[in-house]
Amino acid sequence: MDAISYQRAADIGSAIQAASQPGTVFIGGGTNLLDLMKGGVARPVRLVDITHIGGLDTITALPDGGLRIGALVRNSDAANHAWVRERYPLLSQAFLAGASAQLRNMATVGGNLMQRTRCYYFYDTAFPQCNKRKPGSGCAALEGNTRIHAILGANDQCIATNPSDMNVALAALDAVVRVSGRDGERTIPFAQFHRLPGDRPDLDTTLLPGELITSVDLPPPLFAAHSKYLKVRDRASYAFALVSVAAALQMDGNTVKSARIALGGVAHKPWRAKATEAALVGRTLDRSTLQNAAALAVQGAKPRRDNAFKVTLAQRAIVRAVEQAGGAA
Repeated sequence: MDAISYQRAADIGSAIQAASQPGTVFIGGGTNLLDLMKGGVARPVRLVDITHIGGLDTITALPDGGLRIGALVRNSDAANHAWVRERYPLLSQAFLAGASAQLRNMATVGGNLMQRTRCYYFYDTAFPQCNKRKPGSGCAALEGNTRIHAILGANDQCIATNPSDMNVALAALDAVVRVSGRDGERTIPFAQFHRLPGDRPDLDTTLLPGELITSVDLPPPLFAAHSKYLKVRDRASYAFALVSVAAALQMDGNTVKSARIALGGVAHKPWRAKATEAALVGRTLDRSTLQNAAALAVQGAKPRRDNAFKVTLAQRAIVRAVEQAGGAA
Protein backbone atom coordinates (compact mmCIF):
# COMPACT_ATOMS: atom_id res chain seq x y z
CA MET A 1 0.00 0.00 0.00
CA ASP A 2 1.31 3.44 -0.91
CA ALA A 3 1.73 6.02 1.83
CA ILE A 4 -0.38 9.15 1.28
CA SER A 5 -0.35 12.30 3.36
CA TYR A 6 -3.38 14.55 3.79
CA GLN A 7 -3.64 18.29 4.24
CA ARG A 8 -6.73 20.45 4.63
CA ALA A 9 -6.28 23.81 2.91
CA ALA A 10 -7.75 26.80 4.71
CA ASP A 11 -7.62 29.13 1.72
CA ILE A 12 -6.58 29.34 -1.93
CA GLY A 13 -3.08 30.53 -1.09
CA SER A 14 -2.29 27.61 1.21
CA ALA A 15 -3.70 25.15 -1.33
CA ILE A 16 -1.47 26.51 -4.08
CA GLN A 17 1.56 26.50 -1.78
CA ALA A 18 0.95 22.86 -0.84
CA ALA A 19 0.58 21.92 -4.51
CA SER A 20 4.14 23.06 -5.20
CA GLN A 21 5.37 19.77 -3.78
CA PRO A 22 5.69 16.94 -6.35
CA GLY A 23 3.03 14.25 -6.23
CA THR A 24 0.37 16.54 -4.76
CA VAL A 25 -3.19 16.58 -6.08
CA PHE A 26 -6.25 18.58 -5.04
CA ILE A 27 -9.30 16.69 -3.85
CA GLY A 28 -12.89 17.95 -3.85
CA GLY A 29 -15.58 15.32 -4.31
CA GLY A 30 -12.92 12.76 -5.25
CA THR A 31 -15.27 10.64 -7.36
CA ASN A 32 -12.92 10.31 -10.34
CA LEU A 33 -9.73 10.39 -8.29
CA LEU A 34 -10.90 7.43 -6.20
CA ASP A 35 -11.42 5.35 -9.35
CA LEU A 36 -7.96 6.28 -10.61
CA MET A 37 -6.32 5.43 -7.31
CA LYS A 38 -8.14 2.10 -6.90
CA GLY A 39 -6.96 1.05 -10.35
CA GLY A 40 -3.38 2.12 -9.73
CA VAL A 41 -3.58 4.71 -12.50
CA ALA A 42 -3.04 7.64 -10.13
CA ARG A 43 -0.55 7.38 -7.27
CA PRO A 44 -0.55 10.70 -5.42
CA VAL A 45 1.73 11.12 -2.44
CA ARG A 46 -0.24 14.01 -0.95
CA LEU A 47 -3.91 14.97 -1.05
CA VAL A 48 -4.81 18.61 -0.48
CA ASP A 49 -8.45 18.87 0.58
CA ILE A 50 -9.91 22.09 -0.84
CA THR A 51 -13.49 21.54 0.32
CA HIS A 52 -13.14 23.91 3.29
CA ILE A 53 -11.99 26.92 1.26
CA GLY A 54 -14.65 29.58 1.62
CA GLY A 55 -16.40 31.09 -1.37
CA LEU A 56 -15.81 28.28 -3.87
CA ASP A 57 -19.16 26.56 -3.27
CA THR A 58 -21.48 29.36 -4.36
CA ILE A 59 -23.26 30.49 -7.52
CA THR A 60 -23.35 34.24 -7.97
CA ALA A 61 -24.68 36.65 -10.57
CA LEU A 62 -22.16 38.64 -12.61
CA PRO A 63 -22.63 42.32 -13.45
CA ASP A 64 -23.05 41.57 -17.17
CA GLY A 65 -25.93 39.18 -16.48
CA GLY A 66 -23.86 35.99 -16.55
CA LEU A 67 -23.21 33.52 -13.73
CA ARG A 68 -20.16 32.49 -11.75
CA ILE A 69 -20.27 28.87 -10.60
CA GLY A 70 -17.73 28.08 -7.90
CA ALA A 71 -15.43 25.12 -8.42
CA LEU A 72 -16.77 23.36 -5.30
CA VAL A 73 -20.44 23.59 -6.25
CA ARG A 74 -21.81 20.05 -6.38
CA ASN A 75 -23.12 18.90 -9.73
CA SER A 76 -26.57 18.22 -8.31
CA ASP A 77 -26.74 21.68 -6.74
CA ALA A 78 -25.70 23.34 -10.00
CA ALA A 79 -28.21 21.32 -12.01
CA ASN A 80 -31.08 22.30 -9.73
CA HIS A 81 -30.15 25.90 -9.04
CA ALA A 82 -32.98 28.20 -10.15
CA TRP A 83 -30.68 30.53 -12.11
CA VAL A 84 -29.04 27.63 -13.96
CA ARG A 85 -32.39 25.99 -14.79
CA GLU A 86 -33.93 29.25 -15.99
CA ARG A 87 -31.02 30.92 -17.75
CA TYR A 88 -28.90 27.94 -18.86
CA PRO A 89 -31.22 24.94 -19.21
CA LEU A 90 -28.71 23.33 -21.56
CA LEU A 91 -26.20 23.09 -18.71
CA SER A 92 -28.81 21.79 -16.27
CA GLN A 93 -29.78 19.06 -18.74
CA ALA A 94 -26.14 18.07 -19.20
CA PHE A 95 -25.55 17.80 -15.45
CA LEU A 96 -28.60 15.58 -15.02
CA ALA A 97 -27.48 13.33 -17.88
CA GLY A 98 -24.22 12.55 -16.12
CA ALA A 99 -23.44 9.65 -13.78
CA SER A 100 -25.91 8.74 -11.02
CA ALA A 101 -27.71 10.92 -8.49
CA GLN A 102 -25.35 9.70 -5.76
CA LEU A 103 -22.26 10.70 -7.73
CA ARG A 104 -23.78 14.05 -8.72
CA ASN A 105 -24.32 14.73 -5.00
CA MET A 106 -20.57 14.33 -4.42
CA ALA A 107 -18.90 15.46 -7.65
CA THR A 108 -17.87 19.09 -8.00
CA VAL A 109 -17.84 21.41 -11.01
CA GLY A 110 -14.07 21.80 -10.79
CA GLY A 111 -13.55 18.06 -10.60
CA ASN A 112 -15.88 17.50 -13.53
CA LEU A 113 -13.72 19.83 -15.62
CA MET A 114 -10.74 17.60 -14.82
CA GLN A 115 -12.51 14.27 -15.33
CA ARG A 116 -10.18 11.88 -17.12
CA THR A 117 -10.99 9.64 -20.03
CA ARG A 118 -12.82 6.35 -19.68
CA CYS A 119 -10.63 4.51 -22.21
CA TYR A 120 -10.52 0.81 -21.29
CA TYR A 121 -6.76 0.68 -21.83
CA PHE A 122 -6.03 3.78 -19.79
CA TYR A 123 -7.83 2.32 -16.77
CA ASP A 124 -6.40 -1.19 -17.10
CA THR A 125 -2.77 -1.16 -16.03
CA ALA A 126 -2.40 -4.71 -17.35
CA PHE A 127 -1.91 -2.95 -20.68
CA PRO A 128 1.49 -1.21 -20.38
CA GLN A 129 1.02 0.60 -23.69
CA CYS A 130 -0.76 3.83 -22.78
CA ASN A 131 0.65 7.20 -23.71
CA LYS A 132 -1.69 8.88 -21.24
CA ARG A 133 -0.23 6.91 -18.34
CA LYS A 134 3.33 6.64 -19.65
CA PRO A 135 4.23 8.94 -22.56
CA GLY A 136 6.11 7.14 -25.30
CA SER A 137 4.87 3.66 -24.37
CA GLY A 138 2.35 3.40 -27.23
CA CYS A 139 -1.44 3.15 -27.43
CA ALA A 140 -3.00 -0.27 -26.87
CA ALA A 141 -6.38 1.05 -28.01
CA LEU A 142 -5.22 1.43 -31.61
CA GLU A 143 -5.41 -2.32 -32.18
CA GLY A 144 -8.04 -3.01 -29.54
CA ASN A 145 -11.76 -2.44 -29.04
CA THR A 146 -12.34 1.09 -30.28
CA ARG A 147 -16.12 1.32 -29.97
CA ILE A 148 -16.07 4.20 -27.46
CA HIS A 149 -13.09 6.02 -28.93
CA ALA A 150 -12.53 9.23 -30.88
CA ILE A 151 -13.30 9.86 -34.52
CA LEU A 152 -12.20 13.53 -34.55
CA GLY A 153 -8.96 15.22 -33.53
CA ALA A 154 -7.22 11.98 -32.56
CA ASN A 155 -3.85 10.64 -33.69
CA ASP A 156 -1.69 7.56 -33.26
CA GLN A 157 -0.63 8.81 -29.84
CA CYS A 158 -4.13 8.61 -28.34
CA ILE A 159 -7.72 8.02 -29.46
CA ALA A 160 -9.41 8.51 -26.07
CA THR A 161 -12.42 10.77 -25.55
CA ASN A 162 -13.42 13.29 -22.89
CA PRO A 163 -16.26 11.67 -20.91
CA SER A 164 -17.89 14.72 -19.29
CA ASP A 165 -21.44 15.80 -20.16
CA MET A 166 -21.00 19.13 -18.38
CA ASN A 167 -17.98 19.97 -20.52
CA VAL A 168 -19.95 19.63 -23.74
CA ALA A 169 -22.57 22.12 -22.56
CA LEU A 170 -19.92 24.55 -21.30
CA ALA A 171 -18.19 24.39 -24.68
CA ALA A 172 -21.41 25.33 -26.44
CA LEU A 173 -22.04 28.16 -23.97
CA ASP A 174 -18.56 29.69 -24.43
CA ALA A 175 -17.77 29.48 -20.72
CA VAL A 176 -14.56 30.79 -19.15
CA VAL A 177 -12.53 28.92 -16.52
CA ARG A 178 -10.94 30.99 -13.74
CA VAL A 179 -7.82 29.60 -12.07
CA SER A 180 -5.30 30.68 -9.44
CA GLY A 181 -1.65 29.71 -9.27
CA ARG A 182 1.75 30.82 -8.06
CA ASP A 183 1.74 33.63 -10.65
CA GLY A 184 -1.71 34.88 -9.66
CA GLU A 185 -5.12 34.57 -11.29
CA ARG A 186 -5.90 34.02 -14.95
CA THR A 187 -8.87 33.14 -17.14
CA ILE A 188 -8.95 30.43 -19.79
CA PRO A 189 -11.60 30.47 -22.55
CA PHE A 190 -13.29 27.09 -22.49
CA ALA A 191 -12.23 26.28 -26.04
CA GLN A 192 -8.61 26.49 -24.86
CA PHE A 193 -8.99 24.63 -21.57
CA HIS A 194 -8.97 21.03 -22.83
CA ARG A 195 -6.33 19.74 -25.25
CA LEU A 196 -6.24 17.46 -28.23
CA PRO A 197 -3.66 14.68 -27.74
CA GLY A 198 -0.91 16.06 -29.99
CA ASP A 199 2.42 14.70 -28.79
CA ARG A 200 1.42 14.96 -25.09
CA PRO A 201 -1.74 12.90 -24.61
CA ASP A 202 -0.93 12.65 -20.91
CA LEU A 203 -1.94 16.32 -20.58
CA ASP A 204 -5.72 16.68 -20.71
CA THR A 205 -5.85 20.42 -20.03
CA THR A 206 -3.82 23.60 -20.35
CA LEU A 207 -3.60 24.08 -16.58
CA LEU A 208 -0.12 24.84 -15.32
CA PRO A 209 1.38 22.76 -12.49
CA GLY A 210 -0.14 23.73 -9.17
CA GLU A 211 -2.99 25.82 -10.59
CA LEU A 212 -6.34 25.56 -8.84
CA ILE A 213 -9.67 26.00 -10.60
CA THR A 214 -11.76 28.54 -8.67
CA SER A 215 -14.86 29.00 -10.83
CA VAL A 216 -16.55 28.73 -14.20
CA ASP A 217 -18.02 31.94 -15.61
CA LEU A 218 -20.97 31.84 -17.99
CA PRO A 219 -21.66 34.73 -20.39
CA PRO A 220 -25.05 36.46 -20.41
CA PRO A 221 -27.78 33.96 -21.37
CA LEU A 222 -28.73 34.02 -25.04
CA PHE A 223 -30.09 30.53 -25.58
CA ALA A 224 -32.47 29.79 -22.70
CA ALA A 225 -35.50 29.53 -24.98
CA HIS A 226 -33.95 27.18 -27.54
CA SER A 227 -31.47 24.60 -26.29
CA LYS A 228 -31.17 20.85 -25.98
CA TYR A 229 -28.63 18.40 -24.57
CA LEU A 230 -28.98 15.01 -26.25
CA LYS A 231 -27.00 12.03 -24.99
CA VAL A 232 -26.90 8.77 -26.94
CA ARG A 233 -25.66 5.87 -24.82
CA ASP A 234 -25.94 2.14 -24.40
CA ARG A 235 -28.32 2.38 -21.45
CA ALA A 236 -30.33 5.17 -19.92
CA SER A 237 -28.60 5.21 -16.53
CA TYR A 238 -24.98 5.58 -15.48
CA ALA A 239 -23.42 5.26 -18.92
CA PHE A 240 -21.04 7.49 -20.81
CA ALA A 241 -22.04 8.99 -24.13
CA LEU A 242 -21.30 7.25 -27.39
CA VAL A 243 -22.22 10.60 -28.92
CA SER A 244 -23.74 13.64 -27.27
CA VAL A 245 -24.83 17.00 -28.65
CA ALA A 246 -25.25 20.36 -26.95
CA ALA A 247 -27.37 22.51 -29.27
CA ALA A 248 -28.20 26.13 -28.50
CA LEU A 249 -30.01 28.50 -30.85
CA GLN A 250 -31.13 32.08 -31.04
CA MET A 251 -34.20 32.26 -33.25
CA ASP A 252 -35.74 35.15 -35.16
CA GLY A 253 -39.14 33.70 -35.90
CA ASN A 254 -38.42 30.51 -37.84
CA THR A 255 -34.90 31.61 -38.82
CA VAL A 256 -31.71 30.82 -36.93
CA LYS A 257 -30.06 34.03 -35.75
CA SER A 258 -27.06 32.31 -34.11
CA ALA A 259 -26.14 28.75 -33.21
CA ARG A 260 -23.81 26.86 -30.90
CA ILE A 261 -23.19 23.15 -31.44
CA ALA A 262 -20.78 21.02 -29.39
CA LEU A 263 -20.25 17.26 -29.49
CA GLY A 264 -19.20 14.80 -26.83
CA GLY A 265 -17.96 11.23 -27.15
CA VAL A 266 -16.12 11.95 -30.40
CA ALA A 267 -12.83 13.61 -29.43
CA HIS A 268 -10.21 14.10 -26.73
CA LYS A 269 -11.98 17.36 -25.83
CA PRO A 270 -15.51 18.73 -26.28
CA TRP A 271 -15.77 19.31 -30.02
CA ARG A 272 -17.25 22.56 -31.32
CA ALA A 273 -18.89 22.07 -34.71
CA LYS A 274 -18.28 25.59 -36.00
CA ALA A 275 -18.90 24.76 -39.65
CA THR A 276 -22.29 23.34 -38.66
CA GLU A 277 -23.07 26.48 -36.67
CA ALA A 278 -22.26 28.72 -39.62
CA ALA A 279 -24.36 26.61 -41.97
CA LEU A 280 -27.43 27.05 -39.75
CA VAL A 281 -27.30 30.83 -39.40
CA GLY A 282 -29.87 32.61 -41.55
CA ARG A 283 -31.66 29.37 -42.38
CA THR A 284 -34.88 27.73 -41.32
CA LEU A 285 -34.71 24.34 -39.65
CA ASP A 286 -35.91 22.15 -42.50
CA ARG A 287 -34.60 18.61 -42.61
CA SER A 288 -32.40 19.14 -45.69
CA THR A 289 -30.64 22.14 -44.10
CA LEU A 290 -30.07 20.20 -40.89
CA GLN A 291 -28.67 17.14 -42.64
CA ASN A 292 -26.29 19.20 -44.75
CA ALA A 293 -25.14 21.18 -41.71
CA ALA A 294 -24.68 18.02 -39.63
CA ALA A 295 -22.51 16.45 -42.34
CA LEU A 296 -20.04 19.32 -41.93
CA ALA A 297 -19.47 18.37 -38.29
CA VAL A 298 -17.82 15.07 -39.21
CA GLN A 299 -15.70 16.23 -42.11
CA GLY A 300 -12.21 14.84 -41.60
CA ALA A 301 -13.42 12.11 -39.24
CA LYS A 302 -11.06 9.15 -38.96
CA PRO A 303 -13.05 6.26 -37.49
CA ARG A 304 -11.49 2.95 -36.64
CA ARG A 305 -12.77 -0.60 -36.97
CA ASP A 306 -15.34 -0.55 -34.15
CA ASN A 307 -16.51 3.07 -34.07
CA ALA A 308 -17.33 3.93 -37.68
CA PHE A 309 -21.00 4.02 -36.65
CA LYS A 310 -20.27 7.24 -34.76
CA VAL A 311 -19.92 9.18 -38.03
CA THR A 312 -23.57 8.54 -38.90
CA LEU A 313 -24.74 8.61 -35.29
CA ALA A 314 -23.22 12.05 -34.71
CA GLN A 315 -25.01 13.49 -37.73
CA ARG A 316 -28.37 12.04 -36.72
CA ALA A 317 -27.91 13.24 -33.15
CA ILE A 318 -27.15 16.78 -34.35
CA VAL A 319 -30.29 16.81 -36.50
CA ARG A 320 -32.46 15.61 -33.63
CA ALA A 321 -30.93 17.93 -31.03
CA VAL A 322 -31.23 21.02 -33.24
CA GLU A 323 -34.79 20.15 -34.18
CA GLN A 324 -35.71 19.81 -30.51
CA ALA A 325 -33.83 22.99 -29.58
CA GLY A 326 -35.71 24.82 -32.29
CA GLY A 327 -39.03 23.60 -30.97
CA ALA A 328 -39.87 20.85 -33.47
CA ALA A 329 -42.06 18.03 -32.23
